Amino acid sequence: MDKLQRSERIAILTKIFADSPGKLFSLGNFTEMFKAAKSTISEDIDIIQKALEGFGLGTIRSVPGVSGGVFFVPSIGKERVYEILNSLCSELSKKERILPGGYLYMQDIIYDPYVVFNVGRIFAQEFIERKIDYVVTVETKGIPLAFATANNLNTPLVIVRRNSEATDGPSVNINYVSGSSRKLQTMVLSLKALKRKSRLLFIDDFMKGGGTARGIIELAKEFECEVAGIGVLIATAEPAKKLVDSYFSLLTLNRVDEENSVIDIRNGLC
Repeated sequence: MDKLQRSERIAILTKIFADSPGKLFSLGNFTEMFKAAKSTISEDIDIIQKALEGFGLGTIRSVPGVSGGVFFVPSIGKERVYEILNSLCSELSKKERILPGGYLYMQDIIYDPYVVFNVGRIFAQEFIERKIDYVVTVETKGIPLAFATANNLNTPLVIVRRNSEATDGPSVNINYVSGSSRKLQTMVLSLKALKRKSRLLFIDDFMKGGGTARGIIELAKEFECEVAGIGVLIATAEPAKKLVDSYFSLLTLNRVDEENSVIDIRNGLC
């Protein structure tokens, strides 16, 4: 490769960081890649860092020591977060989303790559300081949101099943009570899925009573792990008392009035 200009190196470095948030890169990797001195690469990274911070897109942090390096921490400014959440409220408030029984259709939202990408960044920004080892979700609808969050935190994703499968190997099964229906349900997780003493972040698409989140907490105890955070896209206003004490909800669903075709959903961060 011919020697690159600074503008070219900056463009490539920015792409590398953006594609791998949270991943630690040594300066040695970059000096070898670009055939440039460490001081030159450091100056390039300083320029990128100032630009990212100036536009509220994130920052680049450094880790000292022989095994250290630099990594990108994405972020979204408060105004942008509110813009995203208010747009979601507007879309989810459309009366045609009301399903029989007063349910809310939202499958197209949670499988929209643009929405998922932004929600994952918001969750990652909220929980990045909690030193998360794994992002955990329950099959199936929470998977896209949890995957995007795990990607932004550079952590593995673990999916808890409702039923065991032969490919899981030896598993831990627990029963828990749904917070909304009060029905007994089952969670299954392979013994190989988590390392002991890990810190977990539970991500889900919807919370009513908090039974699923409570079940995850109990399951984590079987692995000697700690649930260090809970993030949900939508939480219902009622019941106000959930089965978990602390959670981070982006949207609050106050009511779905099937008779009058009204959906009352609000920005949960206001």
